[in-house]
Amino acid sequence: MNKTLIATTALLATAGTTVLVAAPAHADVERRGTCAGATFELNVDRERGGFEVGADLDNARVGSEWRVVLRHDGTVATSRVLRADDEGELDLETFRRNTAGTDTFTLSVKPVGGSACSLKVTVR
Repeated sequence: MNKTLIATTALLATAGTTVLVAAPAHADVERRGTCAGATFELNVDRERGGFEVGADLDNARVGSEWRVVLRHDGTVATSRVLRADDEGELDLETFRRNTAGTDTFTLSVKPVGGSACSLKVTVR
């Protein structure tokens, strides 16, 4: 069986010290969009027989509230109202088990009182 290993290696040099950092063997799948002036991102990374799924929102109005809904194969995995921190950011992470066939993740973000925006990632 042929296996392909993809790894990203970064070489960082700081004050005479060299640090070698290897990225995970499974590449992330990322999608980005904008919503109400903020940038949002859906990250899906294959890990430990499932997926680490992350939602990030940047450049939102400080203190603004957002409804964040993550679906896995159409079923709500998590739904929360989150408040943007002092830097206008918010994060949500969860782990989902791998299901038979393709796995589809959908992220919907909506500022409270505003319109929803969404992104979708399908992993085979």
